[in-house]
Amino acid sequence: VQLQASGGGSVQRGASLRLSCVASRHIFSNWNVGWFRQAPGKEREFVAAIKWGGGATEYEESVKGRFTISGDIGKNTAHLQMNSLEPEDTAVYYCGVDRSGPGFRVSALRYDYWGQGTEVTVSS
Repeated sequence: VQLQASGGGSVQRGASLRLSCVASRHIFSNWNVGWFRQAPGKEREFVAAIKWGGGATEYEESVKGRFTISGDIGKNTAHLQMNSLEPEDTAVYYCGVDRSGPGFRVSALRYDYWGQGTEVTVSS
């Protein structure tokens, strides 16, 4: 599966961005699509994930209530709506696919496919 992430940009604090992740082929219902982010000098960290079949979601604590992950099954596309952005959200955002079945994995090591990343910069 090839993933293409897009939608990043440079915005001011409080603004919104919508990231998209397009998969090159069908995503199976028991797979998860996740978003991670990596700031300079830091490890890649979990942001949010969605179970492709059923739509259950999981969020990292600091983005709850501000970010929303969704999936468009017909278009093999996942979105990450990011509202009320803060400078701490500045990072390169990556989408990934986890094929390991039930539940959610928050470790990047458990994801099998990755997109190329899209950069988000939030200034104060």
